[in-house]
Amino acid sequence: MAEWITGSCHCGAVQLSLAGPPSVVTECHCSICRRYAPLWAYYQTDYVFLTGPTDIYRWGRKQVDFHRCNTCGCVMAWLPRGDYPECGVNARMIDGFDLGAVTLIVEEDSSV
Repeated sequence: MAEWITGSCHCGAVQLSLAGPPSVVTECHCSICRRYAPLWAYYQTDYVFLTGPTDIYRWGRKQVDFHRCNTCGCVMAWLPRGDYPECGVNARMIDGFDLGAVTLIVEEDSSV
């Protein structure tokens, strides 16, 4: 059984529940992530629960929805549109997240 962990946006209106802490996070340098500055932790979508009022931003090929709190604006996660089984959660929103306890992968590809 997974160790469920939680997180939230800055104002607390949007809550996360995840199946376990990440061991790896990715710093993406695509055109949108350079602006958002998230650290993505990847999970199977069945093990991520996001509740609360979010706005959705969809761009480019419109394959993912970026969810952000509609009050404080924190980027919480991206969720796929369609059958893709994986999503990205902004690890910065996880309660007690410790960057020193995970492996950081830096993606330099900015073409996305």
